[in-house]
Amino acid sequence: MSSPKVVIVGAGIVGTSLADELTMRGWTDVTVLDRGPLFATGGSTSHAPGLVFATNPSKTMTELATYTLEKFSALEHPDGWCFSHVGGLEVATTEARWDDLHRKAGWASSRGVDHELLSAAQCGELHPLLDPDIVIGGLHTPRDGLAKALRAVEAQAVRARSRGAEFIGNTEIIDVVEENGAVRGVRTTTGVVDADIVVCCTGFWGREFGRRVGLTIPLVPMAHQYAITTPVESRAGTNSPVAEASLPILRHQDQDLYYREHGDRIGIGYYGHHPMPSDVNNLDYASKISLDEMPSKLMFTPDDFTGAWTETVTLLPELGGGKVDEGFNGIFSFTPDGQSVVGEHRELSGFWVAEAVWVTHSAGVARTVAEWMIDGTPAVDVHEIDLYRFEDAALNDDFIVTTSSQQFVEVYDIIHPHDQRKAPRQVRTSPFYDRQSALGAEFWEAALWERPAWFEANAGLLDALRADGLVVPERDSWSARHWSPISVAEASWTRSNVALYDMTPLTRYELSGPGALDLLQWLTTNNLAKSVGSVTYTLMLDENGGVRSDLTVARLADDVFQIGANGPADFDWISRRIADGGYGDRVTLRDITGATCCLGLWGPLARDVVAPLTSADLSNDGLKYFRCLRTTIGTIPVTMMRVSYVGELGWEIYTSAEYGRALWDLLMKSGEPQGIIAAGRIAFNSLRIEKGYRSAGTDMTTEHTPDAAGIGFAVRATKPDDFIGKQALTQREPCPKVLKTLRLDDPSAVVLGKEPVIIDGAVAGYVTSAGWSATVGTCLAYAWLPAGTDTGTAVTVRYLRTAYDATVVDDVVVDPSMSRIRK
Repeated sequence: MSSPKVVIVGAGIVGTSLADELTMRGWTDVTVLDRGPLFATGGSTSHAPGLVFATNPSKTMTELATYTLEKFSALEHPDGWCFSHVGGLEVATTEARWDDLHRKAGWASSRGVDHELLSAAQCGELHPLLDPDIVIGGLHTPRDGLAKALRAVEAQAVRARSRGAEFIGNTEIIDVVEENGAVRGVRTTTGVVDADIVVCCTGFWGREFGRRVGLTIPLVPMAHQYAITTPVESRAGTNSPVAEASLPILRHQDQDLYYREHGDRIGIGYYGHHPMPSDVNNLDYASKISLDEMPSKLMFTPDDFTGAWTETVTLLPELGGGKVDEGFNGIFSFTPDGQSVVGEHRELSGFWVAEAVWVTHSAGVARTVAEWMIDGTPAVDVHEIDLYRFEDAALNDDFIVTTSSQQFVEVYDIIHPHDQRKAPRQVRTSPFYDRQSALGAEFWEAALWERPAWFEANAGLLDALRADGLVVPERDSWSARHWSPISVAEASWTRSNVALYDMTPLTRYELSGPGALDLLQWLTTNNLAKSVGSVTYTLMLDENGGVRSDLTVARLADDVFQIGANGPADFDWISRRIADGGYGDRVTLRDITGATCCLGLWGPLARDVVAPLTSADLSNDGLKYFRCLRTTIGTIPVTMMRVSYVGELGWEIYTSAEYGRALWDLLMKSGEPQGIIAAGRIAFNSLRIEKGYRSAGTDMTTEHTPDAAGIGFAVRATKPDDFIGKQALTQREPCPKVLKTLRLDDPSAVVLGKEPVIIDGAVAGYVTSAGWSATVGTCLAYAWLPAGTDTGTAVTVRYLRTAYDATVVDDVVVDPSMSRIRK
């Protein structure tokens, strides 16, 4: 079979890496086009400082960076190295940063990144320009280093050309040629280049290029200051012109600065200035492009660099004898969440995107896109960089610019796992928002929804429960951030009485039509051929048998299903399979989230609250667990699903958004005799962990099989219908790690997620999510550990500068017999 014709738009580090990855896999009919000269095209690659630090809060991004530095290390170029392992050194000048470097060391250890925490004196020995007296300590990563981006581009282009790829510069791409919803090529100033696949690797021009095909690529071109000093006397003769640098890359993130050598001079990058979004339509592309003059290098603004120079001289005193010799404001891409944007256009088959990718992750992203295009699914989980991860409300200019600017400001900040977006806020609110505000809700934001984390109105409940013996240990300052002990009281009250949870932000779709059941049987792992009124927990797998998402599917009629999903990427996945499977005229998929609302009413007294309000039989026999019905509560039409993510008797109660506030008021009034409370997300999270319930994207991803994630019960391999991933599950090797539950031994110990787990003195896995359990009086956590790790195994969890002892326990810590839910 001949390979398809691929046109890559953009001959920078991403486009050229992709050409190399595609051709090494046998797709050799590849043409790479760029409006600039090859290979200093005038984009970000042409001026990038080339820093590659593998360690990242994201496991996926760490893997992509690791592949990049290893691949570039093996490239050959006649002018010298493409990657130099000078190492990285991040220093802390504050205790908060020193804590954060311990946290990063934890990420590094659980992902196999070579690293060492150093004392201030050791930092000074490693980087002699550094004043160790102002440093507390540092994190050294010896395999990190410098990529010579243009050499890496040229070296990969040579390899791709040798396999048949063609590179053409100085060619303006005018448009994408389309026919019947698929790409057919690109139109340039010299004619049409035919293509079956077009890949947008245009860097900070990506947003503008995407508009040509009706696609919003959420990125902002942002200028970032870079300066180079006059020669530094002590570095004279240290670096040869070929070596260029021998000191580790130095990051002084407390002051938004980084440093690298250029021979005997020092390059300084600065993120501490105000955000500088750039309009690419105003960039000069008419004049001749060179390494000194290019559209992506804007005029240096010295006034913005004043603070950077002051802090630089403090950290590196010898530089005070010199000055800034030259500088520029270089353009890079920033996105609303700081991650790359990768995937295929849903409405235009064959149009792919690999954007907002820095040199750090370039080869890793290219490999991922090549696997995705050729094999149908990539080897690494991509939900954090998926093109379709954003909500519709996030795909407008105001949101993109505002949030991307915040990402620029925070690029070197210490980010807490529960830090909240500052703006915009109150974009999506449930019908209960004003009632929640009146109760003193502390709101968290996710997917633009305002979600109560806890309610100050429950402070009195906390006092009462403490008087009755509830013990809530004091937390350290890091884990106490964005947290309140009130959340523990809310969880405890849910277990003993009744609480109301706002479940409106959970994504909901309606799938209807004569082909709805057949489609769901193909898409998901469980058997959905059940009676009307059934509710089924099921999974969507990728073609490799990895867990893409988990769903709760309610059959409301013979050909109408309500799907509880996890976000826009699920809508994208289902939509594509409607087209791929030929279901377009047999099903209709609608996102009904915003038009509806949902309250979770749970607790042993839940039936006492709602039964007087409805004529429906809510007894255990009348509405069994995992069944649903349409009825009324008062005068309000509702759908009641007997499911419980907190592991207590109760229902998810759905209605149209117009009835939401009346439903809230009715339930709260009826529940007064039972002491009903409103409860928040922190209590919800701790309760679901007590029950062994997983969170897709956090506890499990496409890199994990259902069995390894502990949800193999949702797979019905014997059902008559084939489903996506079924064959792969039978052929795939068992996962080397499985998801286990940990119970921390010390009741005052708390972890938050992503901490390394140690068994017998060696790092064996990492925490995914955690919550302090009011029921058992200690913190519970999920962790990926080696298969065969037995219940009762003693482990250690490394949290910041502390090590906590923990024990592997059975997944379902509270009510393993499910008697509380089924009564």
